[in-house]
Amino acid sequence: MKLLTEELKRQLLANGATNAAHVQQDGNTEDCKPVAKLFCPWGGATWLLSGLDPNNPDIAFGLCDLGMGCPELGSVSLAEIEAIRGPGGLRIERDLSFRAAKSLSAYADDARRADRSAQQS
Repeated sequence: MKLLTEELKRQLLANGATNAAHVQQDGNTEDCKPVAKLFCPWGGATWLLSGLDPNNPDIAFGLCDLGMGCPELGSVSLAEIEAIRGPGGLRIERDLSFRAAKSLSAYADDARRADRSAQQS
């Protein structure tokens, strides 16, 4: 299975282009909803992607949570994610049922709260 369909790439590129234009105008970005959710079926890593760099579409922006207690907003290489292999040749997968219910920053806040709660337990 492809990590990203052409339609998802189109949406991610549109969000990336919108944010690139905002940065040129006033240095700010739009808090987009994630377009795709990728996950590691043998571990706790999850990526919620909201945009692709229009100048380098291999670079995605989103919430990167490697399952180690420190989720962060940042950029990631799609080629690197696609190259990951797990036990028995497992690969990173896309959550086919994912539909964003809130903005990327809201998901990031929830992930940080969940990690703080888990660390206090």
